[in-house]
Amino acid sequence: MQTPQLSIAAGKTEVRGRPRPALFRALGIDNPPDNIVVEERTFRHVRTFKHDSWAATALYVSDGRWIVCKFNRRQSIFGLPMLWLGRLLARREARFLELLADLPSIPATCGPVRCQGQILPNAVAHRYVPGLPLRPSAAVGDDFFSALREVLDELHRRGIAYIDLHKLENVIVGSDGRPYLIDFQISLRLPQCWPFSPLQRILRESDLYHWQKHVSRLRPDLCDCRDTNLQTRMPWWIRLHRRFAVPFRQVRRRLLVLWGIRREAGSARTEHCPEEAFRIRPEMASLAP
Repeated sequence: MQTPQLSIAAGKTEVRGRPRPALFRALGIDNPPDNIVVEERTFRHVRTFKHDSWAATALYVSDGRWIVCKFNRRQSIFGLPMLWLGRLLARREARFLELLADLPSIPATCGPVRCQGQILPNAVAHRYVPGLPLRPSAAVGDDFFSALREVLDELHRRGIAYIDLHKLENVIVGSDGRPYLIDFQISLRLPQCWPFSPLQRILRESDLYHWQKHVSRLRPDLCDCRDTNLQTRMPWWIRLHRRFAVPFRQVRRRLLVLWGIRREAGSARTEHCPEEAFRIRPEMASLAP
């Protein structure tokens, strides 16, 4: 059994779990490349935000220009090739970034990503948004959530459902105080006509439910509802999803603890390399290992 890794945090030694096996890493035993070429410029790796089963996301810089590159899954699963999935996810996300390029709250896409002269079909890059992920303790301005609602309304007007808004870290609080949406990996665009319109309505209402949930928890002074009221107003399809998703997540956490990848708490932050997105401002890059 591997010796648990040690890290120093807040002046004390903290025991981390064992590194994830290749099966639970999008790039297997590999890490994001040290250098990539985007828009005819060579960017060097600065920091990996996260590396989970779906993708490895990292920060890159070139002469003061900052981008974020996501390398979607290529690691096989028990011998089953998965590069096709990484290719599909990268192509979908790049497409959404292109469709929304005129919106200031969506980071601009950067085009193909190359490494050692080869295009990486599972990679997608976009401009870095200076700021930090939305957190339960975040302090946001009075117009932050109204601006986020405007972005969602515009997506819905274009027939796009964001879908992944339940994750706070997908919303960036920009250094200008405005909201930015990242990670369109599972977003969906459907024709706005029958028989797709009922599904469109469900997905739109799901986006707005999660928006309202975040408002009630972070800025309850801006709404007339509380968490308890939201629970009773939760759409049935979200209840159905949670009926299966929550037990699955709990079993997954227990397995990670059993394998020594996480500690007893089972939370992502107890991993050797946490899944949680960790973003830093460019001016802090010199502090990155």
